[in-house]
Amino acid sequence: MKYTAFSSRNAKEIIRDPLSILFGIGFPVILILLMQLMKASIKDMPPEMFQVADFAPGMAVFGLSFITLFLGLLIANDRNSSFLMRLFASPMTGLDYILGYSLPMLPIAILQCAACFLTALFFGLPFSLNTLLAVVVLIPVAVLFSALGLLLGSILSVSQVGGISSLIINVAAWLSGVWFNLDMIGGVFKNICYLLPFAHAVDSVKAAVSGDYGQILPHIAWVMGYALLVYILAIGCFKKRMKS
Repeated sequence: MKYTAFSSRNAKEIIRDPLSILFGIGFPVILILLMQLMKASIKDMPPEMFQVADFAPGMAVFGLSFITLFLGLLIANDRNSSFLMRLFASPMTGLDYILGYSLPMLPIAILQCAACFLTALFFGLPFSLNTLLAVVVLIPVAVLFSALGLLLGSILSVSQVGGISSLIINVAAWLSGVWFNLDMIGGVFKNICYLLPFAHAVDSVKAAVSGDYGQILPHIAWVMGYALLVYILAIGCFKKRMKS
């Protein structure tokens, strides 16, 4: 199949830059380690702060946000090197290109999630089927960040992708409830956060970890809705590039 060969090529391109992958996987793990060690060292810290069952799901979502940067840079570099222009002479369809760029991100996403939860196990997170369910719930989140990478890579230059991706990573971190409970602020700020998909992504994973299955679907539906919308925009922009 055409897109499988293209996926293999893209996977090799990603592997050629292992430092970025290690950073995307290792940075959230280091943050889990630091926060749990800091919590153990500070006696006056409120017990509800940085609970591993709440913090690890947030770090898993945060780690997946780096997919936007990886994929956006890969597509932008292919455009910059005229590699895509030569490929447009092939019989591949627009869907083949989208699948070829998206599929290599899934193994990276699963590895990132597994690293976060494996680290959390050493700090008291109980291992159960809910932990595996959380990894499954994170797949639509990975699809969302892949869609954002496709969109940015299709419309922006290499330097622009880096800046905008960093902005998205920071928005995903600060407006998702990773660092603090959104109920602490409430009001308009909380409402804005829940209009975006990132807080819903974190809450869906927390619900999976805690076994609150009824809360998973309402939150993950927001994530999947955003992912579908961004994918439609990305496909439209990509096809426009192909025609031009």
